[in-house]
Amino acid sequence: MKPSLLLLFVTILLSQTQIWAQENPKIDSYTLGTGIRFTAPNGNQLRLTGYLQPFAETKTLLGDENEDAATRFRMRRLRMRLEGNSANDRFSYRFQADLSGTGEELDGNSNYLLDAFVTYSITSRIKASFGQRATFTDNRELFMNSNSLQLVERSRLTSAFATIREFGLFLEGNFRMGGGHYLKPYFVLTNGDGPNVFTRDRGGVKIGGRIDYLPFGLFTNLGQFNQADIMRELTPKLVIGANFSHNQGMSSRRGRESGAILYLDNNNQELLPDYRKFGIDFLFKFRGFSMLGEFVKSGATIPEGITQRVRNDGSTTTSFDVNGVEDMPNYVRGRMMLGEAYNIQLGYLFKNGISIDGRYTYLNADQHSFLNNGTFYNRPNYYTLGLSKYLRRNYGAKIQGDVTYVRNNGGINNNAGLPVTGNELISRMIVTFSF
Repeated sequence: MKPSLLLLFVTILLSQTQIWAQENPKIDSYTLGTGIRFTAPNGNQLRLTGYLQPFAETKTLLGDENEDAATRFRMRRLRMRLEGNSANDRFSYRFQADLSGTGEELDGNSNYLLDAFVTYSITSRIKASFGQRATFTDNRELFMNSNSLQLVERSRLTSAFATIREFGLFLEGNFRMGGGHYLKPYFVLTNGDGPNVFTRDRGGVKIGGRIDYLPFGLFTNLGQFNQADIMRELTPKLVIGANFSHNQGMSSRRGRESGAILYLDNNNQELLPDYRKFGIDFLFKFRGFSMLGEFVKSGATIPEGITQRVRNDGSTTTSFDVNGVEDMPNYVRGRMMLGEAYNIQLGYLFKNGISIDGRYTYLNADQHSFLNNGTFYNRPNYYTLGLSKYLRRNYGAKIQGDVTYVRNNGGINNNAGLPVTGNELISRMIVTFSF
């Protein structure tokens, strides 16, 4: 945990407390899992929520007696959220931090600041947000909070292609059509460098959007943004969506980290590839049954003027070796997440709070793509079976366990970079407590 971040959160909380103390607020409601809601006499509202998730994971290489199982225990997430809105609901804000020090996809990135944005309702149907938040151009699973996941971890599709959070302008609409149908369009304009950038921005901007269609009306109690059918929808509910984004001048594998991968032209000026992504997805719920389907495809445009690349130590080289041949375009592609993937998962939540869930994820890498990296990827098939016990019907507390079988199609390495021949088995367990 970073003391500076904890101090920042405490400072913001104290400042809000001092402001609200002058307004003589009262506790409007408190329910385990949904937080504490304060309401001032003038109608202003403030809500404090959070959750923690202790986590255990074991990875085993099947059929290889020389490989020991790798086990780790950690605080997967420790999140605090402060949000509020004005009396007329025109202005609202959110601040959320993760004090666990673990990146969302266990990729080693410790992004403590998650959300920090202000929202203004332009009309009753259109609102705009500015700041850092989850982007609308990712796959549908990223619409769901981490404490409401159906399985212990997000799918491999998400870890391979999702940006997760970005800084910029976000527009969203909510239009009711004839027959109770709903159409929800989204527009995104960001810096394309992922979360808050402390150095200068690289490349150009990222522009994208999404459109969702709900043919059977809205889900109960925002069920569109949760995975399991906690509310046990009495009538079928379905949302179908499509998204697209174009990142002009990307300096990382998928747009999460500014300046991670840089290229130069003959004048030593930065010249970066463009990255585009397209996806379609759906979510269906009815009487405890839920089903989520996602498809993502990415591509890149490589500028012909790239003549140098920047090494990790800051030095430059003109070498772009691909299997013994100088091939600049395909060398650049080989460092990006290029290809396609689909994820399908379904589950059933019984009335006693027990849920049985399954998932299949498939990654199909382009010929030149970082998805072919033997240590981290090059594993196209993932099969997951999970069992959960919901102790509260509002995600307030739950215990989850799952097992993922990863098939080895050849050409994969262990964490030490050594070739292995066996399939992989990953067992996970997580406990969620929300307040």
